[in-house]
Amino acid sequence: MPDYTLPLLPGQLYHIYTHANGGENLFPKEQNYSFFLMKYAHHISPVADTLAYCLMPNHLHLLVRMKPEEVVRRYAEEKKKGGKNLRGFDRSSVVVSKNLQGFDEGSVTGKDLTGFENLSGLLSKQFSNLFNSYSKAYNKMYNRRGSLFERPFKRKPVTSDAYLLRLVAYIHLNPVHHGFAERAGDWPHSSFRAYVEPGRRSRICRDLLLHLAGGPEAFEALHRDWMPGPDDQEDGPKW
Repeated sequence: MPDYTLPLLPGQLYHIYTHANGGENLFPKEQNYSFFLMKYAHHISPVADTLAYCLMPNHLHLLVRMKPEEVVRRYAEEKKKGGKNLRGFDRSSVVVSKNLQGFDEGSVTGKDLTGFENLSGLLSKQFSNLFNSYSKAYNKMYNRRGSLFERPFKRKPVTSDAYLLRLVAYIHLNPVHHGFAERAGDWPHSSFRAYVEPGRRSRICRDLLLHLAGGPEAFEALHRDWMPGPDDQEDGPKW
């Protein structure tokens, strides 16, 4: 089960997901999807690389890798100064790891989190700010009040290559499972096309997953062959 109090730590991979309150619709119009991604780029791109996402009408999935400690720390310092030099953080470069070994050790299982606690708070706050900012704009647009998203947002660490590959297929196949599309590539509000169309311009960090899958064709085949397993029941709303 996801641990809602789990700290978000630099360098780690996480499945972030959340659901609309009650029977609300997060994205009533096409423009709402685009607006959310604009807000996402503003709040999340400075502190995390996005490996995959899927926006559904009433819930969403994000697969992110938090940026290294030095990048997050530098971003935190700039925020304290008033944010005058934050524009360059959207394209902060990081070295792409060839596998996940080392990502699930140290800061996650270690007893001493000195130096990470404040950064963890910042990372969690960036996601909270994203959801709150979108909610305020949504409420103004549709003349509503109250929280739009369930709280707190859910997070689950990615601890192995095998789980990572299952997870990305799970995320991209959500529209198929819920009856919104026949194939993952038919749904326009996910990162799937960025992977199977390598020349497509995208902010998605594709290198790690394409390497693990064995290239775009193998990545697409991964989705065709995917079947839900017991562990996948914990990875999102109602599936």
